[in-house]
Amino acid sequence: MTDTTQSGGLAPDDPRDSRRTSVTKRGGGAAASRGRTTIADGVVEKIAGLAARDVVGVHAMGSGLSRTFGAVRDRVPGGGGGKASVTRGVKAEVGEVQTALDLEIVVDYGVSIADVAGDVRENVIAAVERMTGLEVVEVNIAVSDVKLPDEEEEEPEPRLQ
Repeated sequence: MTDTTQSGGLAPDDPRDSRRTSVTKRGGGAAASRGRTTIADGVVEKIAGLAARDVVGVHAMGSGLSRTFGAVRDRVPGGGGGKASVTRGVKAEVGEVQTALDLEIVVDYGVSIADVAGDVRENVIAAVERMTGLEVVEVNIAVSDVKLPDEEEEEPEPRLQ
């Protein structure tokens, strides 16, 4: 036999009874478990490229050849220069919960390459993990060049002003 007593003389199904709460669950489970999110390699590459460029001492991204081709591509109408310049020098491998990155950078002359590489690694890991939720398992950095103060930029002057 079950004995139920109500406080304040309320009927068992009275909505004013504060001890009773009725929650209707639909679907079953948290919203985060009701589907799948996939993140493209290009998304992680863009995030990493922007985060790496924010570090003081990073002059450019990519090798000299890729920057030269990128400069030409940027000047050709419809050449897709915007996307290419952001991801230049960045390669990402994205799995379900982890990602690994390879970066190629050019540093300014006079900066500590080890310090710049460490700062790039920290900034990239923080940005990618914060924005994507993926665990960054490694960030490999290749320094392909040093920008000397008296060197001219490789990108030619635009013909039109």
